[in-house]
Amino acid sequence: MDIITITKENLKNEHICCAISNKEDIQVTSKKSWIVERLDEGLVFKKGNVRGKCFIEYIPAEKAWAPIEAPGYMYIDCLWVSGQFKGQGNSSMLLEECIRDSKENGMKGLVILSSKKKMPFIADPKYFRHKGFKLADTAEPYFELLYLPFDNTAEIPQFKQSVKNTTIQEKGMVLYYTAQCPFTAKYVPLIEVVANENDISFKSVKIETTAEAQNAPSPFTTYSLFYKGKFVTHEILSENKFLKIAKALTSE
Repeated sequence: MDIITITKENLKNEHICCAISNKEDIQVTSKKSWIVERLDEGLVFKKGNVRGKCFIEYIPAEKAWAPIEAPGYMYIDCLWVSGQFKGQGNSSMLLEECIRDSKENGMKGLVILSSKKKMPFIADPKYFRHKGFKLADTAEPYFELLYLPFDNTAEIPQFKQSVKNTTIQEKGMVLYYTAQCPFTAKYVPLIEVVANENDISFKSVKIETTAEAQNAPSPFTTYSLFYKGKFVTHEILSENKFLKIAKALTSE
């Protein structure tokens, strides 16, 4: 399989990720707009020359949409290979390409957000530990920051202190999210409608800039739901899942 690197010139015509086929879908347009704004900041999006989930996205940690401190590292936003492309060495191929590219650009190593156990939308800790990644830091309730240093003298990355306990001051149901994942463009408006229809007090906060993301209240800036100041979930919820969780929380 050949690897294609996304550029401003080919972005319009390339299938970028996920189970999305319509180029005019709000998920596609939202994600592509986010990508094009990040390319000048060093974002790299590499994909197999196929239509499907077979890609890696990474960016210098200083520009990452994550509340971390990892100067000189490359931050992997997402490595996703699934469906018919699994089991063929494509994940290793994409990761090795990221390593090669990062070394050529003088980076100290790689860093990625993971969790204590495999969870949706977060890097699989078992896979990355198998690839040599080590634990750098932890944050409540289950987040782990993994890193792969190219030099053993490299500084160990860490979460910002502000997200170690993953809480906020607001006491209602509050969702922080970004356009980094295309699914938020679809599902956030849907749960806003569900909340309104069911008289659920709900507020969504879209993170619009790198600075906002780096000062977000949760390690997973793509999507983090809070209730009464406490973190609830990072999983991008369908209408039914949101309603079930919201009703359970508000009935307590």
